[in-house]
Amino acid sequence: MCFNALRRNSISQTDAAPDPRLILLKNWIGRIDAVAGCDLELASGDASFRRYFRLRKGAKSFIVMDAPPPQEDCLPFVRIAGYLESIQLSVPRVLEADIENGFLLLSDLGDDQYLNELEARPEAADSLYGDAIDALQIMQARGRAYQSSLPPYDEKFLRFELSLFRDWLCDTHLQLNFSDGDEQNWKTCCDLLVDNALFQPQVFVHRDYHSRNLMVMEKNNPGILDFQDAVEGAFTYDLVSLLKDCYIRWPAEQVREWARSFYQKLDDTVGSKIDEQQFLRCFELMGVQRHLKVAGIFCRLNHRDGKSAYLNDVPLALAYIVELGGRYDELNFLVSLINERVMPVWGDAG
Repeated sequence: MCFNALRRNSISQTDAAPDPRLILLKNWIGRIDAVAGCDLELASGDASFRRYFRLRKGAKSFIVMDAPPPQEDCLPFVRIAGYLESIQLSVPRVLEADIENGFLLLSDLGDDQYLNELEARPEAADSLYGDAIDALQIMQARGRAYQSSLPPYDEKFLRFELSLFRDWLCDTHLQLNFSDGDEQNWKTCCDLLVDNALFQPQVFVHRDYHSRNLMVMEKNNPGILDFQDAVEGAFTYDLVSLLKDCYIRWPAEQVREWARSFYQKLDDTVGSKIDEQQFLRCFELMGVQRHLKVAGIFCRLNHRDGKSAYLNDVPLALAYIVELGGRYDELNFLVSLINERVMPVWGDAG
């Protein structure tokens, strides 16, 4: 979910074949005084079935989410938006809702995405990541009041996510054959990564806290989007999403420096349970779990949903795993798998 406009022209039924949901959405908007008569601009597509439109009325702008049932459910977004707003983070405010039809009218956090700002002004990275780390720590500390209401990021969920890499990247995309030894080595890696996640202090986890879901704000930076899949899980997960981003890469030592700054700001509730060396290990192994999952999801988006552009982001996700090979012998199987069997044929895979 990112509100950078993919195209600025208004949407009309002459643009394409009739869109029943667009007709329904326009009828709903027409009954809301604040936005009645506004033209729709496509603000963003999404890796899910959701899409977003921007509405402008005078100097004001709004976002409309179209989340078609039964594929999507608006209720988690509404509920978690309320949690995050209550702990004083910048999130879209839900102004109107039609839960039955899957429509939300939201306040607009603008279109100045972290990713665009970081690419245009890399010298601003320390400031932007500093704000994002501060916001993340607020989410974890103040979010304790709500984290027990979130789904658990438990062993079953973690193992399912790891299976996405095995099933969609190795099997479906590359048609790699695993020997009995490969299967055992893969299981051993999965056990390591699951144990690492469950060992950590459990907190409010956004679950997709990265540069495409953070917006640059003049006040209370950053604006936070795409939080509807929040869970209660490992405290390094969102930090990995932020610092080992699948869409922009920073030098490994810079990443570790930013990670240490997060650790040094932890309150005693969390910081007393884990020392800095343990923290860095948790952080880096958590990244392996996330990047295996993400690589699998990107392949699934290609094969199941016809969204091939995400395949371009797979090599960076896998590069984060490879760079850890010299520090963690436990990752030797994964590093060899990626270096010797995945990347040599990646460009040839359909």
